Amino acid sequence: MLIGDVARRSGVSARMLRHYDALGLVRPSGRSGTGYREYSDADTRRIFHVESLRSLGLSLRDIGRALDDPGFATSGLVDELIRQTEARLRRETELLTRLRRVGDADPADWEDVLSVVALLQDLGSVSAGKRQSAALSSTGLAPDALAEAVLREPAPNVAGALRWALAQSDGDGLALLRQGLDSPDPQVRRRAVETIAEIPHEDATAVLHDALASADDVVRRCAALALGARGVVDAIPTLIDMVIAGTNDVDAADALGGLASGETADGIVSRLVERAVESQSRLRVTQGLADIPGAAATRALTDLTHDEDRSVALTAQYILGRRLHS
Repeated sequence: MLIGDVARRSGVSARMLRHYDALGLVRPSGRSGTGYREYSDADTRRIFHVESLRSLGLSLRDIGRALDDPGFATSGLVDELIRQTEARLRRETELLTRLRRVGDADPADWEDVLSVVALLQDLGSVSAGKRQSAALSSTGLAPDALAEAVLREPAPNVAGALRWALAQSDGDGLALLRQGLDSPDPQVRRRAVETIAEIPHEDATAVLHDALASADDVVRRCAALALGARGVVDAIPTLIDMVIAGTNDVDAADALGGLASGETADGIVSRLVERAVESQSRLRVTQGLADIPGAAATRALTDLTHDEDRSVALTAQYILGRRLHS
């Protein structure tokens, strides 16, 4: 076949076929009487092989080696192509995300575009001061951009500024923060739940409620404290666990005090007392009972005044005295 016929059948331009010939990659087996290139069936098959390998990202040089060198090792080259492709995808994904963030800000003109880009760059700066300044000036940014920033932010002051900015968003950005709760990185999970806890929106409350079932102790406890402050009684079991374990027990006891009323108060007292086996846990429970109203708490404190641990007994006596004279 002449070069025009091969080009039509293969979809490879005549110009590219001449280039392959010049490189020695695909040389026509013969020439016509008038000197035109003539391609055999084997030549055409080689063209298709070349195009298949090009589709994988191989260079023409590597394609020639792959086709002509029987000892050519493919595994190493394919692994390198995978690494290169993954790196390119990461760059393209970062660019796509940045473009979306710029679009989400709804810029009115190119000045607005440049302003948004500058803010995004500052949020990714190596300088914590720049990141904090950007966070405090980020009201024009979309909540998703702020959520991404807070999930990766290691500096407490900067993270606080970003959480403040997100708290003004009326629940926007929650989808990314929810994903952060499932991150393999425990620090990302912690940042996610701390941020959600500061968003005063019913959707945030729902996410925190789901987080009570988290296998991550930090996530579960932070969610319980936030829910306790919002009056969600389903947080009570986790808050009791925290008092018994001595993990943020003062805050947990405060939250239980806010949730305790009527039968709920009696149930909290009952569960606290039955879990208080060791002397240290009994001391924490005694202190926690100070803020729980009702006769059940008073009875429990009265019993604790006879505790074998003197520090527990004295603490119960003190709290009971204040309680009876208030």
